[in-house]
Amino acid sequence: MARDSDAGGPADRLAPVLRPVRAGNGFEEALEQILQVVRLGLVPGGQRLPAERDLAERLGISRLTLREVLRVLQDQGLVEARRGRYGGTFVLPRGDAGGEEELRRRIAGTDLEDVLRFREVLEVGAAGLCAAQGLSDGQAARLREALDRTGDAPPEEYRRRDTLFHLTLAGLCGSPTLTAQYAGVRATVNGLLDCIPLLVRNLEHSQRQHGALVEAVLDGDADGARRIMREHCAGTAALLRGFLA
Repeated sequence: MARDSDAGGPADRLAPVLRPVRAGNGFEEALEQILQVVRLGLVPGGQRLPAERDLAERLGISRLTLREVLRVLQDQGLVEARRGRYGGTFVLPRGDAGGEEELRRRIAGTDLEDVLRFREVLEVGAAGLCAAQGLSDGQAARLREALDRTGDAPPEEYRRRDTLFHLTLAGLCGSPTLTAQYAGVRATVNGLLDCIPLLVRNLEHSQRQHGALVEAVLDGDADGARRIMREHCAGTAALLRGFLA
């Protein structure tokens, strides 16, 4: 039996990205959001998107419009429809990223410094907001759970769970606009990170920063949270610059 994404359910995982679209651009905005879900790896390759009824309700569109969106994704080779008892729309696994050559190809049309700068502004801002305004017990539990899931992630799952951790933090800051903007820039960053190898030392350092960040947020230390997040973003930026040097 094909299962939806891991514990907690896809609805929790997709909350920072999927939101009701604005009238007039339903098709385009729904396509953008579901593309982000796929590009961010929030539903891993081989697993199923939420049911059409649920997706349509979350996006505030008709099922007819949703099916048009899914048809575009099928035409692009990103998802496939399966029939039968355990059918649905499944995300197709992505092929090998292609290393440095692919990284340079992807970055050719990207202003790397602008992307990294914007990401830092959003991440640092979200961390500071979460710490300054405080989190409820339920919100704190969600953040700790997202942190724990990165800690026990196998290498092939790390980047997806790392993305979920950062999306969770952004989603808790209280600004849906910031969260939506962060999802977009994170998708761009992930497209670049997919082209470079996972480095064990970097992952260990990243995890220490994640832990310190969560503690700062839960302690209400806004300055500390912003400082740790700024350092964390700088580490990712250094890796990407290094592989392009």
